[in-house]
Amino acid sequence: MPEESAPTREQAGEQAGRGGGARRWRALAVCLVAAFMTLLDVSIVNVALPSIREGLHASEAGLQWILSGYALTFGLVLVPAGRLGDARSRRAVFLAGLGLFTLASAGAGLAPGIGWLVAARLVQGVAGGVLTPQVAGIIQQLFQGEARGRAFGALGSVIGIATAAGPLTGGALIALAGPDEGWRWVFYVNVPVGAVALPLAWRLLPAPVRGDREGQDVPGLLLLGAGVLVFMLPFVQERQWTGALKWLLVPAGLALLVAFVLWERRARAPMVNLALFRFRSYALGATIALLYFAGFTGIFFIFTLYLQNGLGYSALGAGLAITPFAIGSGSGAAAGGRLVNRYGRPLVAGGLVLVAVGLAGAWIAVEQHPGKGVVWLTAAPLLLAGIGSGFVISPNQTITLSEVPYTEGGSAAGVLQTGQRVGTAVGIAAVGSVFFAAVGGARPGAVEAWASGFRRGLVVILAFAGCALAAAVADLVAGRRARAAAAARDGSDAPPC
Repeated sequence: MPEESAPTREQAGEQAGRGGGARRWRALAVCLVAAFMTLLDVSIVNVALPSIREGLHASEAGLQWILSGYALTFGLVLVPAGRLGDARSRRAVFLAGLGLFTLASAGAGLAPGIGWLVAARLVQGVAGGVLTPQVAGIIQQLFQGEARGRAFGALGSVIGIATAAGPLTGGALIALAGPDEGWRWVFYVNVPVGAVALPLAWRLLPAPVRGDREGQDVPGLLLLGAGVLVFMLPFVQERQWTGALKWLLVPAGLALLVAFVLWERRARAPMVNLALFRFRSYALGATIALLYFAGFTGIFFIFTLYLQNGLGYSALGAGLAITPFAIGSGSGAAAGGRLVNRYGRPLVAGGLVLVAVGLAGAWIAVEQHPGKGVVWLTAAPLLLAGIGSGFVISPNQTITLSEVPYTEGGSAAGVLQTGQRVGTAVGIAAVGSVFFAAVGGARPGAVEAWASGFRRGLVVILAFAGCALAAAVADLVAGRRARAAAAARDGSDAPPC
């Protein structure tokens, strides 16, 4: 019997659309478990930092690199990994990322010193960045229409729950294993999950697609990587690098990104198809994602600092206080995935309004009662903000990728998620600088100083949410004008009565 060749892109698309419904959803479940692991590791480490400091005698710079190193390497590889999965095999790239992430997690848990742990976190970030864009690409390949909206809704639930549940999970592990060993289990917990997910992914994910085998865009890879790295560094190191000279890296990074765009326009096999930005849904959706993530992740950063340093909460207590947001985000994303095909961008705009109202309610609660009982007063506003967040993240991703050919799904998702990582770095730097400026030299337990920092940080987060809402409204207005122009053209083409 002759060896069966891999299907072409067109054949794979037809096969994906024809059936295998139960298998598709099982494949999605494996993807979501892996995505949950990588996203959880963005926030789970925050509450473990005090234990890591004590256990490894780590400096502030070392602790900062445990957080920022993961974010940097994660963001650097998203686009090239997405492109590689599109061109070769999403399953193979997914498996490589998942295997590397599992091994790096084990290495982080075994770390004898801070240098080892930072190196393991850098590798974890690379693995997470390799794996993550394959998930969106596989959803694009396996699902169409309303089912795609539900699949992205499930992914949105994972994003919201993983980000918000990180502090709770980390706090619980530290409470169970103790402060000396608990931080190690923050990393070890990924190992059995990865070990089970690997064989399931091999069996359930779609077979490789015979894509274009043209050479990789090495100049584009170098320009994009250098641009993202140089641009993000001053933001992720904002508190460690004193002085204003670091901000010169921002225009330098922007110049490299402009050079990347100019190169991609003339490259024979570009890493990113710039024609994607001609789709209004993609260009404005990516803008909304960047702006929203700039505020979204800052919420957990300053809230946990306020509760732990200002009010003396334990890591577990601080994690529990964020649970209402996680519950709201998960339920909102699941509902948003079902509703997005019916309501479209107005659903995203409505979600942003709910986020703004919920965060304003949290601001009022802290203003009125900054002491220990504040977690009960912020529960309902955070639940509302979480529901709104669920209406933003997954519907926006569905709409943003709706006009993207599935053969470009991984690289398109990589660009979208790179924007989210850049937004996260910029947002945390902006929110953190306002927060720490208000806190000043206040000692732990100085309630009013830490509460004031939290309220001022919320103002910055609300500003980012407002800018994202403005982008959503601009999309709505542009859509109405386009429909009106189309209706006018149809009317003018109609034969006279």
